[in-house]
Amino acid sequence: MPITELEAADGVAWLRLNRPEALNALNRELTAALEQELERVATMDEVRVLVVAGRGRAFCAGNDIKEMQTVTGDEAAALARRQAALMHRFSTLPQVTVAAVDGWALGGGLMLAAAQDLRVASDRARFGLPEVTLGFNPGYGIARLFDVVAGGHARDLLLTGRTIHATEALRMGLVNRVVAPPTLEASVATFAAEIARSPRGGLAATKEIVAAIRAGARGREAEGYGDALRTSAEARERIREFASRRRR
Repeated sequence: MPITELEAADGVAWLRLNRPEALNALNRELTAALEQELERVATMDEVRVLVVAGRGRAFCAGNDIKEMQTVTGDEAAALARRQAALMHRFSTLPQVTVAAVDGWALGGGLMLAAAQDLRVASDRARFGLPEVTLGFNPGYGIARLFDVVAGGHARDLLLTGRTIHATEALRMGLVNRVVAPPTLEASVATFAAEIARSPRGGLAATKEIVAAIRAGARGREAEGYGDALRTSAEARERIREFASRRRR
C-alpha cells in the first residue's frame, strides 16, 4: 500500500499521508515519498491548489518515535535538515497549499500544517509541540511558526509542550477555519475550489511576493502587477469581464 496518495481534478490536487497505523508519523520513507510527490505537483500546470491531509485519525503525529530510537544524533540532524527543506518546498510551489487537519497534529505534524499557506481544521483536531517535554527542541519549523502566529502564542506552544483544541488554534491564528468533523473534506474542497477559480498566474505571483517579504526581501508587487497585464491574456479577459459587470 502506498504511503502517500496524490490525485487531482478540476484545478485541485489532494496529497494524503497514508500511514494511518502510525498516525501518519514522519519517518525517512514518508519523507522521501513526500519529496517525490511535491516535485510531481510542481509540474502540474493545471493544478492551482494543493490540499494536504492525513488518512485515519491523525493529520500527522510528528516524527516517528520508533525510528528516532534507532538513529544516531548525526542521522537525526540530517533527517531534520531534510525535513526542513521539505517544509520549505511547500512555500516555493506555484500552487496555493491548504492543510486539512483532522485529529492529531503534533510536533512535525503541526509544523507540516504551519508550512501550508492556509489551514482548515475539524473540531476534533488537536495541536501541540511536545518536544520540550521529551528533552529536545523541534528539529525544524520554528521560524515559520513565528510567521504564522504571534510570538507569545508561538512561545506558549514551544515552551509548554501543551496540546490545544482546534478552537484555541483558531483564536491564536494557527488555523484559518474550524468546521464540524463530518464536513471537513467537503468544506476544504469548496474552499479550494473557490481559490482555484482565480488565474494560476495571479495566485503564484502573490504567493511568491509573500514568500519574498517573509524572507526579508522587497516584494515585487509592482513588477508582478505589470507582468500580469503585459503577458496574461486570462488576466486581461477577467478585467474586461469585471468592467462589463460594473457598467451594467
